[in-house]
Amino acid sequence: MKRIVCTSVLFLLMSLSVFSQEFDTTKIDSLFTSLDNHDYFMGSVALSHKGNPIYNKAIGYTDVENEQKTNIRTKFRVGSITKMFTAVLTFMAIEDGKIELEQTIDTFFPSLKNARKITIGNLLNHRSGIANVTSRPDYLLWNTQPKTREQLLELIEQSGSVFEPNSKAQYSNSNYLLLTFLLEDVFKENYTDLIKNRISNPLDLTNTYVGASIVPANNEAFSYNYDSHWNKAFETNMSIPLGAGAIVSTPTDLNTFTTALYEGRLISKNSLKQMTTFTEGYGMGSFEMPYFDKKGFGHNGGIDGFTSQLACFPKDDISVAITSNGSRYGNNDILIAVLAAYYGKSFRLPNFNTVTVTPKDLEQYLGTYASKQKKLKVTITQNDGTLMAQATGQSSFPLEAVEKHAFEFYRAGIRLEFEPENKTMFLKQGGNTFTYKIE
Repeated sequence: MKRIVCTSVLFLLMSLSVFSQEFDTTKIDSLFTSLDNHDYFMGSVALSHKGNPIYNKAIGYTDVENEQKTNIRTKFRVGSITKMFTAVLTFMAIEDGKIELEQTIDTFFPSLKNARKITIGNLLNHRSGIANVTSRPDYLLWNTQPKTREQLLELIEQSGSVFEPNSKAQYSNSNYLLLTFLLEDVFKENYTDLIKNRISNPLDLTNTYVGASIVPANNEAFSYNYDSHWNKAFETNMSIPLGAGAIVSTPTDLNTFTTALYEGRLISKNSLKQMTTFTEGYGMGSFEMPYFDKKGFGHNGGIDGFTSQLACFPKDDISVAITSNGSRYGNNDILIAVLAAYYGKSFRLPNFNTVTVTPKDLEQYLGTYASKQKKLKVTITQNDGTLMAQATGQSSFPLEAVEKHAFEFYRAGIRLEFEPENKTMFLKQGGNTFTYKIE
């Protein structure tokens, strides 16, 4: 949108300049220095006010093997943040009169189970009951190979349904693959061109597009997992995630996108209200992102070794985006730290100093713990001198000794404190403390 009065532009720049000077970045800078020095995070972060970047930070490597450093223009696969873009395209199609929110999908996918009961709105807010195709046991056997639309549809149909449509909400990438195909049909353009022509070009998002094979020479990041050092992760073939997770972007571009979204430059205010109306925690292509009394919305993402998080707070005209190609520290903790710095609140800097423990030292913590506060039990084991924790029905994760009787899993913001003499464990996460007793 063009501004008519030149003095208003000058006022905006002056206001932003004053604001930027008041934003103390010292503590948040020290967090990223510590994350970088201890190999806990590689990636990029941006905070924007009214669409204008007021803080950028990039650490780590785009290509570890060739020591190519990450910068604020490095592009990352953003995973499921793509769903916000797909939801916007869907509402564009609704506003164009091409489809309706309550329209069932049997016209587009007649052979899909329950197609006559599932609406386009059910796909958007994960209430379709369609099984998540990326949760198939054989997924990792074919995710690096190209798939056609017909092959993906066959896999979705084979996966079936897991609950009656609109009876509850359950996250499923299949919903957004189907939306991709539906949008391509009604707009008569492929998904790559839809993103380019309807979102990236109009907003001048020069670093946002549907990805392909990663090219570091194009300042695109490889992704990594950590096991005493950074190991390159495999690459999902981007013909598979499509509108569920195929977009590549930068934090600054993501913030520009969300700013345009809540300013009404992409879809109407009414469409945005529908997109950000939450039922059982799910909006239509968005999640709630609260911070104290602040109400925000956005999405997170993960694909291969990439993780990402995007949150905007329309009433304060700010947006925060995090993109990572290697992390052992929770994106949510980084988001909270950036917001705390912006709003002048305190936040805890992590202590990455570790304590040396022997396998014999770890024996005093082993066992299965139960809590009256939480239904999940936690089993503590050890593997080659590393303490491991596993909650009921979940994968195990490694713990690092940070103090005597205290261990942390930074990526999920979990801290376990033990009192071996009382056979007690305290699980701390998200500001809450849960007491566990060994069975």
